[in-house]
Amino acid sequence: MGNANHKVEAAAPTNALIASVPPSEEQPKKLKPCCACPETKRARDTCIIENGEENCQHLILAHKECMRKAGFNI
Repeated sequence: MGNANHKVEAAAPTNALIASVPPSEEQPKKLKPCCACPETKRARDTCIIENGEENCQHLILAHKECMRKAGFNI
């Protein structure tokens, strides 16, 4: 039983440390390029598969613009 109390005591400082971190210092979740602009990505990919890249430039440009608006350097 002595070991059980020791484990609980060791966990207490960790919880106190986590609780003491102010929310402003937490890192915001970053959007991954693969998950950004799913609508334009899907339309672009479908068009390229069915019609070829040369016939889908308008959708390719629309997806690039969406990615730029999401903060990606395309």
